[in-house]
Amino acid sequence: MLSRQFVRENPETVRAALDNKGVDVDLDRVLETDEEWRSLKSRGDDLRHERNEVSRSIGQLKQEGDETAAQEAIERSSELKTELQDVEARADELEAELESALLTLPGIPHESVPIGADESENVERRREGFDDLREVPGEVVPHYDLGEELDILDFERGAKVSGGGFYFAKGDGARLEHALVQFMLDVHREQGYVDVFPPLPVNSASMRGTGQFPKFTEDAYRIEGSNEEPYDDDDLWLLPTAEVPVTNLHRDEILLDDDLPLKYQAYSPNFRQEAGEHGTETRGIVRVHQFNKVEMVNFVRPEDSYDRFEGLVDEAEEVLRRLELPYRILEMCTGDLGFTQSKKYDIEVWAPADDMDEGPDEGGRWLEVSSVSNFEDFQARRAGIQYRPERHESAEYLHTLNGSGVAIPRVVVAILEYYQNEDGTVDVPEALQPYMGDQTVIEGHEPVGERAVGSGDKA
Repeated sequence: MLSRQFVRENPETVRAALDNKGVDVDLDRVLETDEEWRSLKSRGDDLRHERNEVSRSIGQLKQEGDETAAQEAIERSSELKTELQDVEARADELEAELESALLTLPGIPHESVPIGADESENVERRREGFDDLREVPGEVVPHYDLGEELDILDFERGAKVSGGGFYFAKGDGARLEHALVQFMLDVHREQGYVDVFPPLPVNSASMRGTGQFPKFTEDAYRIEGSNEEPYDDDDLWLLPTAEVPVTNLHRDEILLDDDLPLKYQAYSPNFRQEAGEHGTETRGIVRVHQFNKVEMVNFVRPEDSYDRFEGLVDEAEEVLRRLELPYRILEMCTGDLGFTQSKKYDIEVWAPADDMDEGPDEGGRWLEVSSVSNFEDFQARRAGIQYRPERHESAEYLHTLNGSGVAIPRVVVAILEYYQNEDGTVDVPEALQPYMGDQTVIEGHEPVGERAVGSGDKA
């Protein structure tokens, strides 16, 4: 979150961030609330000071035998107490209102972020892996059809068991997802990451600490109860991303300079209702309610955060480089930056099926598999994560960054389409073969049940 002092001293910067990020907040009301709160705090200090002076005078007046003046002082002390109670009560109301309002103000975009209204104004920085593309079939079968033909993806039974937006990965499909998890974890261990296996339920305080709350409650799965406010800090939610528990690992803590940078990685299943995405990506596993992902979270000194940001982008890219999948890097403009981020790059892999006029000259489309973000001190302030530059110095807020390394279902989509062969089999990327028992080709499985022998037939 933004500090009160920053908002107070930089209202035009905050106003520009609201405009550029498309966030509708009455900043004038926030500033008026802050001004009234500060006025009341000052009035309260004056009242306490006067009451202390009056209280001290009562004993002296009684000692001097001036009972009339002493009684007047007592009455004045009572009046001051009542007024002070009223002032403090109103100040507490404004304090709560101000804290809630500050939670609605977005992070300030870095000065290098391009100004733009929406995703159409994002800037492509570069493409990788297109100089030596492998030969794909003339007509690439989309992953959702191929997955069912090979019986490695089962959408009908996923919907039967859990509802729309869920699927079964079976046989080589399940092995492929497991292989990707272990492969990614190994890659990031080489890069100096420490493994964390987080709890899957997270409380409201954790969701608020990373910025999911209060803005994105409609996308979260609450474990019990409804998605209606207010939320208690001990309410539990299924994590939407491992960013939440891993960032909150150090909530309300003070780290030491020698601890930094901290680099954590975490595999987790993730759960999102995708409430704002009705009607999009209804086929396949591009947009589902449960998906696997490896997340990288960094805690760094403020002066190091943008060097570390570029390093984090490279660490996420390494997964796609080793899988030899073509991809591109997009820089988000202000309108597509997101509520919490100061700067963000998306890494999008190329999937050659489903020509939607979104891909390169070869057709196909782009699938976002990683968002690498620098939050500067925005999350650290919300979650109370500080560090002490020197043991004798005051604690300061550090910077947090994260990036997916990477979202697994969409990588599965890219592999099934990019490594597809004319006969409908799929080559296993060389880097994954050791994780699949040296298997080189996914040939699929024979389906089971009555549907496997034809409609109306009996097995």
